[in-house]
Amino acid sequence: MTTPPAGLPETIQHFIGGRFVDSVSGETFDVLEPTTNSTYIQCASGDAADVDAAAAAAKQAFEEGPWPRMLPRERARILYRVADEVEKMNERLAAIESFDSGLPIRQASGQAMRAAENFRFFADLIVAIEDNAFKMPGRQINFVNRKPKGVAGLITPWNTPFMQESWKLAPAMASGCTVILKPAEFTPTSAYLWGEIMDRAGVPAGVFNMVHGFGETAGDALVKHPDVRVISFTGETTTGQTIYANCAPHMKTMSMELGGKSPAVVFEDADFEAALDSTLFGVFSLNGERCTASSRILVQRSIYDRFVEAYVARAKKIRVGAPSDPTTELAALVHSSHYEKVMEYIEIGKTEATLAAGGGRPDQLPEGNYVEATVFVDVPRTARIFQEEIFGPVVAITPFEDEAEALELANDVKYGLAAYVWTNDIRRAINFSQSIESGMVWINSHNVRDLRTPFGGVKGSGLGQEGGYRSLEVYSDQQAIHVTLGDVHTTRFGATGYSENDPGLAGPGA
Repeated sequence: MTTPPAGLPETIQHFIGGRFVDSVSGETFDVLEPTTNSTYIQCASGDAADVDAAAAAAKQAFEEGPWPRMLPRERARILYRVADEVEKMNERLAAIESFDSGLPIRQASGQAMRAAENFRFFADLIVAIEDNAFKMPGRQINFVNRKPKGVAGLITPWNTPFMQESWKLAPAMASGCTVILKPAEFTPTSAYLWGEIMDRAGVPAGVFNMVHGFGETAGDALVKHPDVRVISFTGETTTGQTIYANCAPHMKTMSMELGGKSPAVVFEDADFEAALDSTLFGVFSLNGERCTASSRILVQRSIYDRFVEAYVARAKKIRVGAPSDPTTELAALVHSSHYEKVMEYIEIGKTEATLAAGGGRPDQLPEGNYVEATVFVDVPRTARIFQEEIFGPVVAITPFEDEAEALELANDVKYGLAAYVWTNDIRRAINFSQSIESGMVWINSHNVRDLRTPFGGVKGSGLGQEGGYRSLEVYSDQQAIHVTLGDVHTTRFGATGYSENDPGLAGPGA
């Protein structure tokens, strides 16, 4: 086994009520290092008892503590300190994240900066955001009172885990909610940094809580807990469907960003080299373990052969190696079970389409969760590798004749998270993009985030959207308050002597 980063505890603990604690049961589980699949650390395994403790701490902090009652500027100052503490962790976080998840170190190195920016963005937003007032001169003024919902349960995935956790923590805390984070069980190690960060930044005890464990135990208890008013989940679609059902009895607010099988549509007039670079990066960066991966590439027939030849040649040169090697482009998948799933899909793909690159383990890496950059071409729309999310370094390339066929192919899956359109015809780019069934479209680009814009999907890719002020709406209730400024004419039920012309009979006006 390679050497873990220095400074890790012997056991990763929960963080409840401002302190690190073991599970009530004392149970732990093994955390595996993905280049050897050896156990390198233990993590507390939470269940309903630990979620109860976290919910009690979060509820008390919300109902009795200062956090939801702070002025926006005061809360923003603390969030800025959180961002500063995150930045200080940059090198340490990158080493932990790369070791724990198998992410190449060159791609892990920026995660702390992105996480810090999430906190600064929402700190700024809560100071600048305004709510509406509606005036009826001399009669009434109506205004919107935005207030935090309460305890928020945040369930996060194992790909770029620390940064994804910040996407949920920052807006939830900025809104004034108290939170319970349930990190992914495959990658719990970097999450333990949050306890140290929150403590040093001066976040009041109970505002941030964290319970580790499996979805079937800790996650299920969090979703079903009556004191948790919001569930924000990022993960696989069938898990999202289960969460949807389990939130219903308590009518919880839900935000779910689920799976994807995103198309990249390359028209014949596209910038060929730019489209090539971007579609390679879009599916093979982050080891292919990204929800917005452009895992279906649809290429116009007139340039199809040229594109496939160039794409395959580049894919064969992608450097597969150890996560710690700064020259590595594609490293180890996160866990042995996920590796087996990806390899099963590759075997399925060999029966459905033409394997043009990769398709197995690199010869020089006999152990660990390593997969070559794998390219299938001439993939029919009925193929499972065209229809189902693989979440690994596997791409399906399919030709199309015209816009109508391209649109039909792009929409012919159950998912609708992201899409990418490559063309230099601006009218076609916009009209075509608006017809794609997806929550997000990038034109002549891969996935480049703007934190002000909505992030989320349609169809099987999610429910609700976050990003910008929409994130605050997930964690806030908007209460309409109506203030009377003049005399109110009310029909006097049960009284005598009023006229049929009484203004009260006319009902409300606007």
